[in-house]
Amino acid sequence: QVQLVESGGGLVQPGGSLTLSCAASGRSVGSVTMGWFRQAPGEEREFVAAHTWSMEKTAYGESVKGRFTASRDNGQNTVYLQMTSLRPEDTATYYCVAAVDRYGALPRRDGSYDYWGQGTQVTVSS
Repeated sequence: QVQLVESGGGLVQPGGSLTLSCAASGRSVGSVTMGWFRQAPGEEREFVAAHTWSMEKTAYGESVKGRFTASRDNGQNTVYLQMTSLRPEDTATYYCVAAVDRYGALPRRDGSYDYWGQGTQVTVSS
């Protein structure tokens, strides 16, 4: 079992920045693949980012590439999603996810992830 708790969502103006955090606990998190998805009202869930726990491999969705950066705190079991140049279309509930036994693969399908956080709301509006 892996427990995921997100934080850091909020209201930000277009062009602004926000960093989401995800605290992971439970089984040995060093073997998991971490990721982020988002879902806006009435929209399908969208892949945002994924990375191996070691950060050796990362992947980003096309709509966020170059603006969002995933990272990890070496001293804590916490991963981050740094979001810059935010746009109104980035407004969504963001979910931290984890997958086990993916052996370095970075899935982009939500069904490939075993554990989900509760979600945190990000609203980009002036």
